[in-house]
Amino acid sequence: MIWGELAALGTAVCWSLTAMFFSYSGRLIGSDVVNRSRLVFAFLFLSLTHLLLEGSLFPLHAEPFRWGWLALSSVLGLVLGDTFLFQAYVLIGPRLAMLLMATVPIYSTLFGWLLFGETVSGMELAGIALAVGGIGWVVTEKRSGFTVVENKQYKKGLLMGLLGALGQVANLVTAKYGLVGDFSTLSATLMRISVAVLTLWTIALLRGQVGHSLRQWRNKPAFRAMIGGAIAGPFLGIWLSLLAISMARLGIAATLMALPPVLLIPLEYVVYKRRVSRRGMVGTAVAMLGVALLFGMTSGSP
Repeated sequence: MIWGELAALGTAVCWSLTAMFFSYSGRLIGSDVVNRSRLVFAFLFLSLTHLLLEGSLFPLHAEPFRWGWLALSSVLGLVLGDTFLFQAYVLIGPRLAMLLMATVPIYSTLFGWLLFGETVSGMELAGIALAVGGIGWVVTEKRSGFTVVENKQYKKGLLMGLLGALGQVANLVTAKYGLVGDFSTLSATLMRISVAVLTLWTIALLRGQVGHSLRQWRNKPAFRAMIGGAIAGPFLGIWLSLLAISMARLGIAATLMALPPVLLIPLEYVVYKRRVSRRGMVGTAVAMLGVALLFGMTSGSP
């Protein structure tokens, strides 16, 4: 079955839409406000969905060990990992930051082998290499509109990008431990979001930023974009990502979830009318060939 791989591909689509929504709202009201606000909306959506599908607003029945792993996953991924990634965006720009995030499948495959005994065939390794190579080819293309970063910031930006990638890997690994025993991925998603909401809004309270954040919700265009991004990202995207790692091998799922830089090409063309370069089309074709190899090998597996 390829349901895990389909969930991973759906995650990539959701995160691509999220990038569009949050980049727009972030320009209007600031990335910090968007970062903490998106989780509040996602928590509300997830709670209502949990009530409909699981019969309760919140998974109070979860065992302590699950809380430990999923809370750790939330802090490493949604809090620290995203913070590092946003810093990398500022210091070296989205292009290089996303290139560094494209290394996640390599780390994930390594940890999947070391921690979970997952095996990867030669053809699947070729698929991972093609997908990551295609992504790297696309996101390293020179594009207009990015600020040139000073040399003294460059090394720090690279470090932040790598820490962001490692945060994403740690997020996936620790979440996989919390999902053992066929635990509900919807419950796990709600638990992770609740920890992130509590952490980020506590920090905002200590910094005296709560009132400012709530006042920004009056900006109607930004508010609508945040709602769209919250649905596509912390709600559907994270839910699908947990489905992916619970049903597919870690390295394969991470590779498919690393496709947003490629998927953003047609989205930008539709929304912003930006032409797709020859390099962008070649990189997209290479990445999609890698995805096709992964799907082909997995669908042929028992």
